[in-house]
Amino acid sequence: MRHRGSTIEELRGSVGLRIADEQLLRTLAAGLDDVEKLLRDTARSEVQAVHDAASHLVEAGGKRFRPLLTLLAGEFGEGNHSDVVIAAAAVELVHLATLYHDDVMDEATMRRGAPSVNARWTNSIAILTGDFLFAHASRLVSDLGTDAARILAETFSELVTGQMRETVGPGEGEDPVDHYLTVIAQKTGSLIATSGRFGAMVSGAKPDAILAMQRFGEIIGTAFQISDDIIDIASPSHESGKTPGTDLREGVRTLPMLYALADPDTEPRLVELLAGPITDDELVEEALTLLRASTGLDRAMVTLSDYAQRARTELAPLPAGPARDACESVADYLVARTR
Repeated sequence: MRHRGSTIEELRGSVGLRIADEQLLRTLAAGLDDVEKLLRDTARSEVQAVHDAASHLVEAGGKRFRPLLTLLAGEFGEGNHSDVVIAAAAVELVHLATLYHDDVMDEATMRRGAPSVNARWTNSIAILTGDFLFAHASRLVSDLGTDAARILAETFSELVTGQMRETVGPGEGEDPVDHYLTVIAQKTGSLIATSGRFGAMVSGAKPDAILAMQRFGEIIGTAFQISDDIIDIASPSHESGKTPGTDLREGVRTLPMLYALADPDTEPRLVELLAGPITDDELVEEALTLLRASTGLDRAMVTLSDYAQRARTELAPLPAGPARDACESVADYLVARTR
């Protein structure tokens, strides 16, 4: 388990979370330590193969943004720390389960700096491990009551529907941008919405606070994906820590690309390059250069700013204080990280 002190330092810069209040920092750090312990306990199995595969991504770490948001939302209620921790662990288990399944669909070989489960073992092991984590998330949430169980089931449905939409693609006559925004709202926004909703709900927050954190979570989750889309094109690897053009190599049409394709004045060469996956490094660089000069990137930035402002607006019903300030800082960070 991570040392409490290092967790506090991580929190100071985690996903743009700017927290000056020392008491809130200590509370969140303690909560994350408890979540981490519960995740490790949940991943244990008497069957060694199940234990090894289920622990693989838990041990790999990650930003833990979803449980962090759950804990933060719990600050708007009256307490009940143990239930908030259970809810936070459950949403992270769902997130991890989707990563196992995503890696199979994407034929990924690496995840969080380590070989993916499908690469290290097999696709079947990865799928079954994802199912194992989904099952344990449901088990944890069942202790929180029937409403929580229903909400998690509805979230499962949203996640699967979003993945299905992405796999099938836009329907005839459907606007590709609208389709894409719907997909990421379901695939990413829905679970982050549930993270905020659960934290507020199980801590006994008022109905308007629960709804505010749910809406904030959905919008901020969608905004995170748009922000990542922009960074994949706009930021050199030495600034972002990631190899730019990953989406181009995988043939994924993200928001800046869709906006560029919708502009009749876009360079024909860029349209040609965006027709499918790009495997040649020189062609990736050419596509990145054209995308950076296109209207697509600027339009995506405007959309991101709009989502960030909408997220801040949703926080208005919440009481002023360090917890609300921390949520607002996330919205600000999403725009700042792309510049």
